[in-house]
Amino acid sequence: MISLSDVYHVVAATVPLYVAMMLAYISVKWWKFFTAEQCSGINKFVAKFSIPLLSFQVISDNNLYKMNLQLILADFLQKILAIVLLGAITKITSRGGLHWIITGLSLSTMPNTLILGLPVLKAMYGTEADVLLAQIVVLQSILWYNILLFLFEFTTTKAASLAPASEATEIDITQEERAKEEIEEARDRSRRSLKTRTILLTVARKLISNPNTHATILGLIWASIRFRWGVKLPEVIDRSITILSTGGLGMAMFSLGLFMGSRSSIIACGTKMTLVAMGMKFLMGPALMAACSFPLGLRGRLLKVAIVQAALPQGIVPFVFAKEYNIHPDVLSTGVLLGLLIALPVALVYYYLLSL
Repeated sequence: MISLSDVYHVVAATVPLYVAMMLAYISVKWWKFFTAEQCSGINKFVAKFSIPLLSFQVISDNNLYKMNLQLILADFLQKILAIVLLGAITKITSRGGLHWIITGLSLSTMPNTLILGLPVLKAMYGTEADVLLAQIVVLQSILWYNILLFLFEFTTTKAASLAPASEATEIDITQEERAKEEIEEARDRSRRSLKTRTILLTVARKLISNPNTHATILGLIWASIRFRWGVKLPEVIDRSITILSTGGLGMAMFSLGLFMGSRSSIIACGTKMTLVAMGMKFLMGPALMAACSFPLGLRGRLLKVAIVQAALPQGIVPFVFAKEYNIHPDVLSTGVLLGLLIALPVALVYYYLLSL
């Protein structure tokens, strides 16, 4: 049973982040402290420094040799299933292709584990939940954030390289003309194949130079060394990383507040998209997790932790990436804002339903 003391700890973990967000909002909306270029620069600092260092810290603090493979596999399958379903939906509805797959993936399967997850799950299921949740955070940092970055880079690079299609049409096509047309179509396919390879090479180069890629690789290497031989980082390096990474979440919320302040409405994506976003986050995420957990044999407390963490609000990191690449940051900002407001009641509903 969750006590009032537990609720207080959850509130104490979230209110400071709202303070950072509201200060940023007021700074732009009322005080006009920051220009659009300065707001973009702050978000870039978070994307290029704070989040990579936070990812390194999260990965390197987790014992890779004691991961719960059932939970990790369930989380992996949940996100794969989400990608498949979202791809099918966008194919049927023709709603913007990769843009909406990226947004839907961020909303439905990227829970805010660092801000709310640890205090909420600890209050519900004890200290064991902390360890399990940390493993999901590690998988997010290693795999899913980098996949999101790949999708963002691929989308922006592809949009930048599109050439206008020819609008010429032929009414009367002779046999000779048809043969020429077939040759031209073959050449077009060859050019498209070459363009796709060029795009993928460009994306690969960008990802190799991305600080988050370096942080992920270094975090994996250091975690393997640390928990294999019990080696610690030199204090000067450890403190340097901690100073920058600790402020990462606060700076991300500050960037969110700046974005909201630059819009005419706090709910930047409209009522309809807000309802869709909330449905994807609080219904689709837990449903997919339950569907993937049962066949893998997750039962008892482990199953409950898996489902409740999937019902946590959307994480702040996808918004930072979306703002950096300008792909539906309005939808993701709304998801973070409203998600944090209703997170505790929603988590409690799932907690009591799973206790029946």
